[in-house]
Amino acid sequence: MRLLAHMELAVGELAQVLGQSQPRVSRHVRILCDAGLAERRKEGSWVFLRAAIGEDRAPPVGAAAAQLLSAAERDDAGFAARCGEDRRHLAAIRAARQATAEAYFARHAEEWDTLRVLHSPDEPVEQALADVLAAMSPGGDLGTLLDVGTGTGRMAALFAPHSRHVTAFDKSPEMLRIARARLQHLPPDSVELVKGDFTRLPFADAGFDTVLFHQVLHYAQEPEAVLAEAARVARPGGRIAVVDFAAHDREELRERHAHARLGFSDEQMLALLSEAGFAPAPAIALPGRPLTVKIWTAVKDGAPAPVQLGTPAR
Repeated sequence: MRLLAHMELAVGELAQVLGQSQPRVSRHVRILCDAGLAERRKEGSWVFLRAAIGEDRAPPVGAAAAQLLSAAERDDAGFAARCGEDRRHLAAIRAARQATAEAYFARHAEEWDTLRVLHSPDEPVEQALADVLAAMSPGGDLGTLLDVGTGTGRMAALFAPHSRHVTAFDKSPEMLRIARARLQHLPPDSVELVKGDFTRLPFADAGFDTVLFHQVLHYAQEPEAVLAEAARVARPGGRIAVVDFAAHDREELRERHAHARLGFSDEQMLALLSEAGFAPAPAIALPGRPLTVKIWTAVKDGAPAPVQLGTPAR
């Protein structure tokens, strides 16, 4: 339970840290989950665990259990030593995750570099996106953020300090493992990684203050269905931001990189957002060579349009 208080762990990782067999750990995990002290989440063939208790969380018995465990580590030298040893093993697992992520990027370096030289550098796009989201959000607080198609977790990491909670969502288990390595420094109760399809978001209605699509929507065969799902899970007055390519003719992106759409025109995107139930604002254009990146923003249910920043699209 002290390990789970620090980060979400797979059953196999927990067994590795504790030096116990996986069946034995699984049996104890089942008892903890049945008692409501831990929570399980399946992601592909992996099962991940997180603590369901905390000193500032309900129910009271969970808060009491967390306080007891904290006091035990503080007052019991033997228990504290064991916790410290296990955390060192946990640090080794974190290092292994990072090494796996770096190896993955090394294997795909040519593909990533080819895509990046086609549009603006990351930094100006990210700064413009941060500026417009801050202008749209009271006090700069993004509230509960859903990062659809999180990929490597770059956007989730960028906006986590400005959000109460981040849900990093992706269809690829490999990408989610990379994102987990990038996000593992964040408090476990501030971020959640979820696997699924963006045409059928596994979330309740009106659950998010901000929904973000960063270089994702061009993979959608039916972007109208994807944005309709985004509208369903956004709260009234909630914000949406779509970062994607302006319409282009680079057919090789469809052939080599599985792009379903060769960017979007302003007319297309504004129609898509309006039909989904959002009130769009003017787009922001960030010209590149040869592709231009656009940032389209909108609010749900006719809330006031966001403040316009950057260069309006022609």
